Amino acid sequence: MSQTGDQFKKIIAHCKEYGYIFQSSEVYDGLAAVYDYGPYGAELKNNIKAYWWKAMVHANENIVGIDSAIFMHPKIWKASGHVDAFNDPLIDNKDSKKRYRADTLIEEYVEKKLTAKIEKEVAKAAKRFGDSFDREQFVSTNPRVVANVEKRKKVMDRFTAAMANNDMAELKQIIIDAEISDPISGTKNWTDVRQFNLMFSTQMSNIAGSEDDSKLYLRPETAQGIFVNFLNVQKTTRQKLPFGIAQIGKAFRNEIVARQFIFRMKEFEQMEMQFFVAPGTEMKWYEHWKAERLKWHHQVTPNEKLRYHDHDNLAHYANAAVDIEFEFPFGFKELEGIHSRTDFDLRSHQELSGRKLQYFDNEKNESYVPYVVETSIGVDRMFLSVISNAFKEEEVPDAKGGTSTRTVLNIHPALAPVKVAVLPLLKKDGLPEASRAIMDELKYDLNCFYEDKDTIGKRYRRQDAVGTPFCITIDHQTLEDDTVTLRDRDSMKQERINKNALLDKVKAATSMINLIKA
Repeated sequence: MSQTGDQFKKIIAHCKEYGYIFQSSEVYDGLAAVYDYGPYGAELKNNIKAYWWKAMVHANENIVGIDSAIFMHPKIWKASGHVDAFNDPLIDNKDSKKRYRADTLIEEYVEKKLTAKIEKEVAKAAKRFGDSFDREQFVSTNPRVVANVEKRKKVMDRFTAAMANNDMAELKQIIIDAEISDPISGTKNWTDVRQFNLMFSTQMSNIAGSEDDSKLYLRPETAQGIFVNFLNVQKTTRQKLPFGIAQIGKAFRNEIVARQFIFRMKEFEQMEMQFFVAPGTEMKWYEHWKAERLKWHHQVTPNEKLRYHDHDNLAHYANAAVDIEFEFPFGFKELEGIHSRTDFDLRSHQELSGRKLQYFDNEKNESYVPYVVETSIGVDRMFLSVISNAFKEEEVPDAKGGTSTRTVLNIHPALAPVKVAVLPLLKKDGLPEASRAIMDELKYDLNCFYEDKDTIGKRYRRQDAVGTPFCITIDHQTLEDDTVTLRDRDSMKQERINKNALLDKVKAATSMINLIKA
């Protein structure tokens, strides 16, 4: 197994061992691509949502939040294009019996075979020429690189056209021409490519209209609940363009291939904001939100772990789209999408419903359908990025003068599930009582954890593995002068401070508000 694959397995095992994520319905052998969040997982997930909500809604006077229903009228999904166009191209390998997304197979081929070859040649040349290396000139003149660039462009041009034209036969032909083999069986024995609609459906008996109208869907995205409430929100909050509507909520997709732990699931949670703007100004706001969203991620994630990736194949509603990608253990993958959705959604709902969804502009003295810039991030993917970035195994000094390995989650203190652990040195001599008194002072402002079992060293290691940024040790000196030992998770440094200074110090270090203002 590769080093990255081994790292990912360790992360998954760590999430279960320390109460972050459990396989759903595990006592019944589990349910594929569905997961439950444990005690620490629920706390981290809530902190991620709070960080997004405070930064998006509370910090912006022209953005408000809603919570729309999961069930919506089925005509909404007809207007949005999901009934007719929310499909993935599905292909099976006849030998392994495994199912794949045809578009993913092609994209991975381009990335791993062609782009990787180009970057390998560039890296070798950069090392050889040093500071004098001119990447642009090398890429445009080196015969091997030029050949691979041309080959990549040819494949991507065919792929983009096939996706735009819904040409399943051409997608299969690209797979055949590129000699893409099944990673399991190693063979190229593929079925034809066919479309697979990703929406889960159910029935509701009391919808007026035809029998087809009684077919209900679990929403595949949260955005449509925002669009159909556009005028309700605009009128009740008296917002003027530009303004945004934000929402956090569950969505459901019957994914063809749901793998890589919580990266792609059938039940997931989204944090979406639709920003309504005057037509003609959408690209200015698109660039604005690209920068703002990357800045938000940079506050908790190293810069080198993030990058932009422009879409080659735009969705039917978009005139511009970019992903913010994170370097997961299995490579750079989409973390958040920023899309210029034009006026597609509001206009489609206006036409099918027969109700106007327009904004009256007092300054221009006219009504028009606004354009929309969307930011959309998966809570679960953000969760996985935080854990993947934080998980470390490192050599640290031990009490005997040597070294030992500790497993630690360096989660940003503002997002950490538990902010502080309260640890009496001994279970006697009044230390538990003094510790409980400190716990009672802190627990209403901070999520705290109390433990008095095992040696203090073992307890420190457990809190490192959970990701707790601070540990407070209460010892006999505490009873004499009201000081405690405050231990920092990342540096492992300890300082002696007065117990009355604990709350202010820990709150300042774990403040989400300071993180947003920075």
